[in-house]
Amino acid sequence: MSADSDSKVSARFFLGLVALFLGELRDGLTMINMQSAFLIVSKYYTEKQAGILFFVFGMSQFLFQAPAGYIMDYTNRKVGWLAFASVATTSLTILTAATAKEYGANLGWMIFIKFIQGGVTALIPPGLNSITQGIVGSDGMTRQVSDNEMRNHFGTAIIVLTGSLMAFFMYPDIGMLFLVSPVACAGVIIFLLKINPKDIDHDAARGLKAHDNNTGSIPDLYNLTANDGTPKGGTSPTPKNEYGWGRFGTPSGPMGNPSFNFDSSDNSTPHVDGASSPLALLKDTTLLTFIIIVFLFHTSNGTVLPLVMQTLAIGEGRVGILMSGLCIIVAQIFMVGSAKVCGDYSGVWGRKTIFLVGLFSVPIRCLILYTLTGIKNGMEETSVFLQVIILSTQILDGVGAGVFGTMYILVTSDISAGTGRFSLTLGLTSAAMSIGGTVSGYLGQAIAQDLGYQNAFMILGVMACVPAAGYLVFMPETLQKTTGGMSVIEEEERAENEKTVVV
Repeated sequence: MSADSDSKVSARFFLGLVALFLGELRDGLTMINMQSAFLIVSKYYTEKQAGILFFVFGMSQFLFQAPAGYIMDYTNRKVGWLAFASVATTSLTILTAATAKEYGANLGWMIFIKFIQGGVTALIPPGLNSITQGIVGSDGMTRQVSDNEMRNHFGTAIIVLTGSLMAFFMYPDIGMLFLVSPVACAGVIIFLLKINPKDIDHDAARGLKAHDNNTGSIPDLYNLTANDGTPKGGTSPTPKNEYGWGRFGTPSGPMGNPSFNFDSSDNSTPHVDGASSPLALLKDTTLLTFIIIVFLFHTSNGTVLPLVMQTLAIGEGRVGILMSGLCIIVAQIFMVGSAKVCGDYSGVWGRKTIFLVGLFSVPIRCLILYTLTGIKNGMEETSVFLQVIILSTQILDGVGAGVFGTMYILVTSDISAGTGRFSLTLGLTSAAMSIGGTVSGYLGQAIAQDLGYQNAFMILGVMACVPAAGYLVFMPETLQKTTGGMSVIEEEERAENEKTVVV
């Protein structure tokens, strides 16, 4: 293979290891849910106090997601930004465990920590996925996103298993379980810094076509000349620099040279850098429909896992804490399989078919939990058998959240193709996730405290029917099938083979 091809293979290898250690780092290594159980069991927080903290966390993510996506579209230091966010959120997770006082005595301080952590973690999803698209291009996204998500879920399962076993043996003082966070973060940083920045095509990362490597010319998307031959916007496109981008991405600073012209009188005319106007994105009805569905899904689904964990943990001693941790582990294992199915078959069956399977799994899961919680409430002492049955409902969480976690990235990539706003679009859809999860976090905890866990599962299940029906009726198929009779998977394999040059 050529040196360039060999370097790309190396970059993909290290990218996979980054995803393995990253886990759910955007939420504190999935510890956002472990923190909920920790605060309620060990620090005697009420459900509403825990809900307030994660309401603030989610609101902060919501506020910073779109700006974070905008930064990642323009910066030529994507690796540096992602490393910073990883270290910062890990530090804040440790600070949460170390400084939390019983009964929420320092609730104001904890709210401040969660606000900062929410803003920092907003950089992680667009950071990882823009680096991914910059390395493999849009043609390789289906396979690579699936691989990233599989590794991500497997890594999370290992992290949470380790933390759960630590909590089991240290019960009731379980704060030390959060020491797994810096260990995993160290793995992220080590392998992230092994990725050669020159292997990241920043045009491809944004969803723009890459420059011609031989001539430095600009493809049609960059052809900004008017009919009379004069440059549009008064600026001629410049050749690629050593980082592989034009004038908007010069390595002069961490943000390159961004455009702050958010709109134009003619939205069909791209910016000087070749990207669509940010406000033009908001006129895309498919994107707006998808954002609403993402919001509604997370509003109904976001709090189901914490409620299941609390159902198993509260009043059940160290066994309950272990079972609570196993909720995440079981889900993550099945998410690995879900991500694999998405990667293998979303290019054959289409995005919509697989997405609907994930969406409709949530109301089914809530119905089962409603029934099991009713049985549990009728018992004086919960049997181990019933605890295992409740735990097994996390298989459906692995299907629902696993499909969603992979497919929302692919659908976002489909919608933003050619706009030059992939990270910004991902920021918008991630913001919808954040605000939905925020509303869900407080709403679910409040319902559980006021009406009981059984009624909470029933209400959330009814709510989950809305995004599933909405996607079925209103969302089109976003996958652009290739021509020539090949499936998307076959096309990706062909494109991958063409990149490999035998010498």
